[in-house]
Amino acid sequence: MKSLLKYFKGYIKECILGPLFKLLEASFELIIPLIVADLIDKGIGYGDNHYIIKMALLMIGFGLVGFVISITAQYYSAKAATAFSTKVRSALFSHIQTLSYTEIDNLGTAGLITRMTSDINQLQNGVNMTLRLFLRSPFVVLGATIMAFTINVKAALIFVVTIVLLSIVVFGIMLITIPLYRKVQKGLDKVLGLTRDNLNGVRVIRAFALEDNEIKTFAGENDHYVKIQLLVGRISALLNPLTFAMVNLATAYLIYRGAVKVDTGILTVGQVVALVNYMSQILVELIKFANFIYLDIKALACADRIESVLLIKSSMKEGDEEEGDEGKKGQVVFDHVSLRYDKTQDEAIENISFTADAGQLIGIIGGTGSGKTSLVNMIPRFYDASKGAVYVDGVDVKDYTYEGLRKRIGIVPQTSVLFAGTIRSNMKWGAKDASDEDIYKALKIAQAAEFVEEAGGLDAPVSEGGKNFSGGQRQRLAIARSLVSCPEILILDDSCSALDFATDAALRQGLKEMDNSPTIFLIASRTSSIMKADLIIVLEDGRVDGMGKHEELLKNSSVYQEIYYSQNGGRDNE
Repeated sequence: MKSLLKYFKGYIKECILGPLFKLLEASFELIIPLIVADLIDKGIGYGDNHYIIKMALLMIGFGLVGFVISITAQYYSAKAATAFSTKVRSALFSHIQTLSYTEIDNLGTAGLITRMTSDINQLQNGVNMTLRLFLRSPFVVLGATIMAFTINVKAALIFVVTIVLLSIVVFGIMLITIPLYRKVQKGLDKVLGLTRDNLNGVRVIRAFALEDNEIKTFAGENDHYVKIQLLVGRISALLNPLTFAMVNLATAYLIYRGAVKVDTGILTVGQVVALVNYMSQILVELIKFANFIYLDIKALACADRIESVLLIKSSMKEGDEEEGDEGKKGQVVFDHVSLRYDKTQDEAIENISFTADAGQLIGIIGGTGSGKTSLVNMIPRFYDASKGAVYVDGVDVKDYTYEGLRKRIGIVPQTSVLFAGTIRSNMKWGAKDASDEDIYKALKIAQAAEFVEEAGGLDAPVSEGGKNFSGGQRQRLAIARSLVSCPEILILDDSCSALDFATDAALRQGLKEMDNSPTIFLIASRTSSIMKADLIIVLEDGRVDGMGKHEELLKNSSVYQEIYYSQNGGRDNE
């Protein structure tokens, strides 16, 4: 939590004024029982109506002033809490953007979403309650006890015993529930993860008629989450009844002792009423404080989870190079490169070396899990090589700034992601200042211009994830978006899989005829897509099984032969 305190900067005034106004309000509240005591003893006791009206008006005045002060305190507390949570959310989001794929993979999407939403909301509520009650409740409890001592020392000892017992209950329950609330938030992560997976994969689930199975899986995780919540809830629920019982017993004993002292003339009726009022104030404040502790426990658990993400340092360090060697523009070199996602895992890529010169088409093919995507992900530095080095334009990718490296590269990932908006807004992800002419040029190369016109042009709406377009259309729009920036290097990660053969061939021809044709890395599952590549890399379990042109690989690579002949009717049809 300590590292999050810096986000209060700029709102220190509100953090001070909120509690101060609350203390001022509490001071007025502590005076009221004394006024009531005087009203009973001097006004009602002597039948002085003038004094009764005077005291009643004074109480009304105190109430109105206290109301205004309370509203002011609430305003400052809410303003500080909202500003704090806004800054934390912005800092968390910005920090997540700096993390490499490795850290994001380890944290998980569901966990990050929970921290950005539920955890920060809980933290905001906790800060708000802290500013309002952290000083006020102890001040009222202590103040009521002191005021009781001014009335009668022996009677006030009841307050001391009651407060000690209540403190043991409140802090004992707090110590038990803090670790349990951490488990609750972890359980929420799992439930959210299942929910996200089910919503994203709803078509697959229905295609395999596994709705009932997924419902059972979700119900199992949800039941586990409910059990933890119920356990914490039962323990936390003891706070109110225990505090009520203890204070009510103390109040009953106080009334009994007060009645005896009134009979003996030690106390007046007004003073006994004042003592009972002070005991009631303690009860109310301790209940508030118990609820505050309940919220604060959750907030502290959430703060620890947020802080744990903010303290993670990216495994990648950004370089300071903006430009590469002009003489090697578009060149990519892999120099004995290996990649290990985690120290405990085997190498996903092992000792790969090759050079892709500017304008060349590099085909990458292999079986599922052979490391094709892992290989190209090291070019834009989504992952860092564990051994060897990757060079772009003659400079090690680790020496570039992220922007300096990635502005050279156009990437179309395996899953074509479009954002809600219009076709134009999606295309401008490639280049913010791209003109309509530039966009249409890219759309034509990507074989997307025709259906874009049919959809209504560049202002045609795009739903979340591009769900209002077919898979092939989404792929072509994603390719066009990457071409708008006129990249030196274009990575197509199996991004033509939903295209028919004719469209695929037209796309490759369009890429070939581009002005300042980029160096293209084409991951393909069909050999027909890469047969004319300048260099084909065949991968098997992260290692190079073969490297060369189509004709060479048909002679030298058993993996390439197997893929090729399985797609072309066997050796007899060669």
